[in-house]
Amino acid sequence: MDFLDNPTFGLGDSFKYFTSKEEGSLIPKELETEDFAFAPMKDPADFNKILKESDGPEKKIMDIKKGTTTLAFTFKEGILIAVDCRASRGTTLGSDTVRKVIEINDYILGTLAGGAADCQFWEMYLGMQMKIYELQHKERPSVSAASKVLNNIMYQYRKYGLSMGCMLAGYDKDGPSLYYLDNDGTRLKGDVFSVGSGSTFAYGVLDSYYRKDLTKDQAVELGM
Repeated sequence: MDFLDNPTFGLGDSFKYFTSKEEGSLIPKELETEDFAFAPMKDPADFNKILKESDGPEKKIMDIKKGTTTLAFTFKEGILIAVDCRASRGTTLGSDTVRKVIEINDYILGTLAGGAADCQFWEMYLGMQMKIYELQHKERPSVSAASKVLNNIMYQYRKYGLSMGCMLAGYDKDGPSLYYLDNDGTRLKGDVFSVGSGSTFAYGVLDSYYRKDLTKDQAVELGM
């Protein structure tokens, strides 16, 4: 017997299974059906949260296996970048101490998702090119210019098997900027991006809680 066989298995007395016909159900009338079974509790909206906090066997339902997750978003005090530190090797974990934020220069940071070697090599190459630009022109390159240089490289090699999903975040005379780039030659400017196989989970959280007027502490809490 497990949770999938019996929806109340392991949930304890604090849970009650409600169907659309039982008195006390919080199911909206427009969703009432004969056969549709909602989460085994009075308020289905809290189901995922309570499963994650549970100590019983049902907690395994929320043990979702996700890979690389990198995210970045702008808020009223700047830009926040949050990444994991794991690298996979096929179906195994190759390392759990990978640095997925790369310093392009003192004002621009890059993230990596996809092939670690591809991302590290080309973002380090971008840093070299930005330093050359600064020496030649006596001014710092903009975040837009840096993203365009990397975008041109990725577009040029788009049919050569590159595996890259990057974000560039930085600050220049126009203020903070955030760009998304990938190996297909895509280049997008925006306020919220997440890259990696775990990005769908990150977007689910960001869609619910992201606001442009977040404070620094709120932004850090959301990123974590």
